[in-house]
This record gives sequence, structure tokens and C-alpha cells, in this order.
Amino acid sequence: MEFYLTAIMLGLCLSAMSLGIFITMKIFNIPDITTDGSYILGAVITAVMLTGHWHPAIIIPAVMAAGAIAGAITGLIHTQLKIEALLAGILVMTGLYSINLTILGRSNVPLLTVITIFQVFHIFSNPVYNDAFVGLIFIIIIAAILAYVLMTDFGIAMRATGNSASMTRALGINNNRMKIIGLAIANALTALSGYLVAQYQNFTDINMGIGIVITGLGSVLIGDALIKWWNIRKVIAQLAIILIGSMIFQLVLAFTLSIGIDPNMLKLVTAVFVLIIVSIPRIKALRQS
Repeated sequence: MEFYLTAIMLGLCLSAMSLGIFITMKIFNIPDITTDGSYILGAVITAVMLTGHWHPAIIIPAVMAAGAIAGAITGLIHTQLKIEALLAGILVMTGLYSINLTILGRSNVPLLTVITIFQVFHIFSNPVYNDAFVGLIFIIIIAAILAYVLMTDFGIAMRATGNSASMTRALGINNNRMKIIGLAIANALTALSGYLVAQYQNFTDINMGIGIVITGLGSVLIGDALIKWWNIRKVIAQLAIILIGSMIFQLVLAFTLSIGIDPNMLKLVTAVFVLIIVSIPRIKALRQS
């Protein structure tokens, strides 16, 4: 039971990243590879500040600001230099690898002796239950704030930019500015996932984010499939489904390990699982046509 609860907990930690990918992929239709770098950036800043005896709560604004800057740089490269979003993300991600390694100072930093956000709030005596509860409350707050932002006039303008750039341009909305802000918000959320995961697994590794965008994409695709299946229109409900998708994705991986699959094959299983999720709607559409 605790094995699957641990998977759910990891899904909660990664769900902030899933919300970020939801913004880039589903609102702006931008494939943002900056995720791999900003995720590690969040974990790196967390490790450096925790080992410097900063309070875990004070680290949150620093982590989100760093992720937002990374996303904004990707947005500026894409909108101002007219470089494809995919290439812009790859360029920033590549640069972030060196920046992260410089900030961290080495490839791996253990966090076993520091006080984490999960230890600050001690609700249950069982650490697994306590971590899950704290993670759930944390993510609910983040999702609620994001839902509120998306329902404001600014959020509606941002969503409209993703739906019809020509229409919003005619209404006087600066589409480039919206894309930059959207990428900044998305990568701030991704860095927040790095913040949570680093504290949950008690270490930060410079390579912990390689391919993490696939995990986030898989979670978003699961959530998107459920949103279309249940025909969900409300923003807050859609964000809640994305959170559920993140946990379902981790439960599938946990089940894969529990049936005896070699852990070295986990990345391959992840890629195949995402491929299946992507393929199902297209196969159904082909059959219907």
C-alpha cells in the first residue's frame, strides 16, 4: 500500500510541472523543452539554499522567480528573434545545464540533514502519510491560485491568445507578451516541482531532469483524455483532472515496477506509455473516418 502511496506522492510533487506543461501545450500549443532545465534549476536552488540553512518556505519565491526567468528567456528568443519555440526551448535548456552545474558546484548534493518543507508541517506520525498530506495541500493551493489567474480578465486574454492569435491581435492584445508571460508562469511551476521532488527524495542530482518533460506530457495527455471524455469545461475542474492525470501516470509506472520490470527499462516503458496515449485518439479518429 505504501509503495503506491509513494507513487501518488511523487505524482503530487510532479503535478506542478504538469500544470505548467498544460499551459504551454494546451493553452499556447507550444512544445516547451525548457522544462528539463527549469525543473533541475528549481531543485538546484532548493539544494543550495537548504544547505545554506534557509527556511524551506522562503526558498519558494526564489525558485519560482528563477524558473520564470528561464521561461521568459525562451519566450523572448521565440517571439523577438522569431526562432521556433522548440529550438528556443532546447537552447535555453542546454544553457541551463551549465548554469545548474555551476550553481550546484557538483553533480549531486544530499539533503538528508536539512529540514524540508515536509518536516516543517508535522501532521501525521507516519512520514509517508505526512508527506502525502503536505504535498496535497501544497498542490491544491497552487492549483487554486492558477485557476483564479486563468479566470481573471488577464487569464481569459491569455487563453484567447492560444485559441486565436489573429482575433486577440485585432482586439489589441499583445500576443508576444502573453506568450512570454505564459512561458514564465509554466516554468515557474516546473521549477516548483523540482523544489518539491528534491526535498521529497532528499537529494538533488544534475541529471534528475533528463527526459522529465515526457513524464509531464504523459500526465497532461492522460488528463486531457479524461477532460474530453467527460466533456469538462470549467477551468478549475480541468486543472484538477490534470493533477489526477499526474498521479495516474506515476501509479502506472509503480505498477510496472511491481510486476517485475527491470528499473533500467523504466524510461522505455514511460516513452511507450506516452506513445500509446498519444496514438489512441488518432487511431479512433482514423477508424471513425
